[in-house]
Amino acid sequence: MTSERFLALVAAYGADARRWPETERAAALALAAARPEAVAEALAEADAADILLHASRVAHPSTVLRDRVVASAAGAGLMKARHEGRRWLDRLALALGAGWAAATCAGIVAGVMMTTWLTADAQAEAVLYQAFLPGVDDAEVLG
Repeated sequence: MTSERFLALVAAYGADARRWPETERAAALALAAARPEAVAEALAEADAADILLHASRVAHPSTVLRDRVVASAAGAGLMKARHEGRRWLDRLALALGAGWAAATCAGIVAGVMMTTWLTADAQAEAVLYQAFLPGVDDAEVLG
């Protein structure tokens, strides 16, 4: 960690070491502990700036200003263009969703139809097998 990099960290992230990047925090704290007189002024200035920033209030836009901005965007045609682009995307999503729904329904119908057909064949084979047995089968006795 160089002095220049330490000053850049303090200028970017402030005097609180918890806000510094974790990858550089240990090296920066080691530099500050090794040369406290070299970094004291930079930390004091950053701490003063942090205090001012934390004391300041964030101004929220008024409802009137928000309505003026929305009206201005609508007047410039920005809202209409966004809505038309969104309508195209909505239609595409609807078409893709309908395709997936149709494929799912077709798969379910095919599965039910094939299961019925395969089960009927297995039942017919079981009946024919038991019909040609000369004696009593365990399946016939046990159900």
